[in-house]
Amino acid sequence: MIREFPVAPVLREHADAWRPGREPAEPRPAATVMFVRDGATGLEVFMLRRVATMAFAPRTMVFPGGGVDPRDADPRLPWAGPAPSEWAQRLATDEATARELVAAAVREVFEECGVLLAGPSPVSVVADVSGAHWHEQRARLLDRSLSLAEVLIAHDLVLRSDLLAYRAHWITPVFEPRRYDTRFFAAAVPAGQGADDRSSEADVADWVAATDLLEAHRRGDAMMLPPTVVCVEEIAAAPSAAAFIAEQPRVAAVTPVLTQTADGPVMRAELPR
Repeated sequence: MIREFPVAPVLREHADAWRPGREPAEPRPAATVMFVRDGATGLEVFMLRRVATMAFAPRTMVFPGGGVDPRDADPRLPWAGPAPSEWAQRLATDEATARELVAAAVREVFEECGVLLAGPSPVSVVADVSGAHWHEQRARLLDRSLSLAEVLIAHDLVLRSDLLAYRAHWITPVFEPRRYDTRFFAAAVPAGQGADDRSSEADVADWVAATDLLEAHRRGDAMMLPPTVVCVEEIAAAPSAAAFIAEQPRVAAVTPVLTQTADGPVMRAELPR
């Protein structure tokens, strides 16, 4: 299915400067997580608005997440749920990369919004990570003085890979100087935990009804890039948070292409059916 999107203001400068034939930047592997829950008027999703000083996608509404870090490959990482070999099949990649992507998803959401998808056993989840000690652990992950493996080992926890569902795969357009090869996951915030707004990379962090966010985007009040628009549309269409997380959509890599049309430039993307 072909979709066309307006060229967002945050992309326009780089799109205008792009010349075919130029060597594109190498995409950096990344992972992001859509936390969803049932709300009074439909599904809600936890969103961040990136601060205006960010080099990539400033003032843009995004899901919590970020790039893979070398420490995500730490072989000591305690693991429960589907093994990295099974995730490699799901993600259509090698086992080492799959392990890093799942670890990055868990680490990033803990750093950015204080949700830890880990537990003392393969069938339990740590109930409360809101105290000062856990804030310090998040800070040390952020400054890279600790790896996720070190945090989990120190607290006798295992990463719960079964709490993540794979939803989408998008690669930043070739004209962007900073590019990401991003896997999109879905999850619920574990009982006893809460997503917070402590991230220094966002000036807004909160739950929002998916339909309200789409309407704000249509009005021009909320800026979203094509991957986020498509994912939020899918959230809005789901009958429940549990149903959305349980879905197993067909996933294929999508790279929006800057395309000139009679009405001007658009971002054209071929989406998996």
